[in-house]
Amino acid sequence: MARYIGPKSKIARKFGEPIFGVDKAFEKRNYPPGQHGNNRRRGKKSEYAVQLLEKQKAKYTYGILERQFRNIFRKASGSKGVTGEVLLQLCESRLDNVVYRMGIAPSRNAARQLVSHRHITVNGKLVNIPSYTVNPGDSVGVREKSKSLQAISASLEANSSIYEWMTWNNETYEGNFVSVPQRDQIPENIKEQLIVELYSK
Repeated sequence: MARYIGPKSKIARKFGEPIFGVDKAFEKRNYPPGQHGNNRRRGKKSEYAVQLLEKQKAKYTYGILERQFRNIFRKASGSKGVTGEVLLQLCESRLDNVVYRMGIAPSRNAARQLVSHRHITVNGKLVNIPSYTVNPGDSVGVREKSKSLQAISASLEANSSIYEWMTWNNETYEGNFVSVPQRDQIPENIKEQLIVELYSK
């Protein structure tokens, strides 16, 4: 199962924001990595470089590698609606992302692990594919044997995020993916139009 397993603080410093969540190393050195990282006279980036950085930021944020991300873009460009917005909606509809948003896991990497280790159900059936697309109306929950896991209960206790497009029941450890989020509801700081321009070249 391919995924990024390299240094995270370095990547966060590259983009200038903690895309992997709270990061003490990023807070201490909030400037680009490398020996010239703190040099304020860094050259101006080209249009292509800006677009490429935005695509990489989206990939790292959602934990998707290049081939998978390109396939998602193709699907988005063939769908009705604004391509950039549909692209982010497809990323938000991934099962690992939904598990993270519901608070079952503290990060997308942890959510991916929970899904692949068969702790998550969709409509009552076990699903162990992190890229599985959750549809509006689907219920996502923790399987019965996994409800006692300390990692899951600790994550749910620490979670304070509420999203309009999904619900969660702490009693049953089950949530509902009510609808696909609109662009203004997605909190990620991604300029999706730059990604569309990059792939359209």
